[in-house]
Amino acid sequence: MSLRARFMEDLKAAMKAGQSAQVATLRMVNAKLKDVDIAARARSAEVSEDEIVSMLRGMIKSRTESATMYHQGGRPELAEKEEAEIATIRAYLPAELDAATLEAAAREAIAELGASSMKDMGKVMAALKARFGAALDAGQASGLVKSLLSA
Repeated sequence: MSLRARFMEDLKAAMKAGQSAQVATLRMVNAKLKDVDIAARARSAEVSEDEIVSMLRGMIKSRTESATMYHQGGRPELAEKEEAEIATIRAYLPAELDAATLEAAAREAIAELGASSMKDMGKVMAALKARFGAALDAGQASGLVKSLLSA
């Protein structure tokens, strides 16, 4: 089942169950997805599953930053709301790679490409994205590749 279909099915189920927080989060996801669809129409393209996963990762990143600011500002109730949204959105992401697998893949890509400096980071990241697609957390992979290339 595609992510779009899962969003709609889960939205209907949450509405029937009276789960207002989940309904609000799923409506927000659908609204963001419509924005992505409109942007894709401008370039005459279909929105792929990988682009939807990327959109979800972006939503999680912004909510994580907001939750951190709310904690620092002494607003734990708003931070909890953001964290609940993160948990709901995260349920739609593919399983992330564990640290050991990611490190092994990064080392392998560096060796295959003969990467030796930070100038080669783009090539290594492109190889990892091609290999793992949506399962790759680019932020985590970027930090790892950066540390491996600078060592």
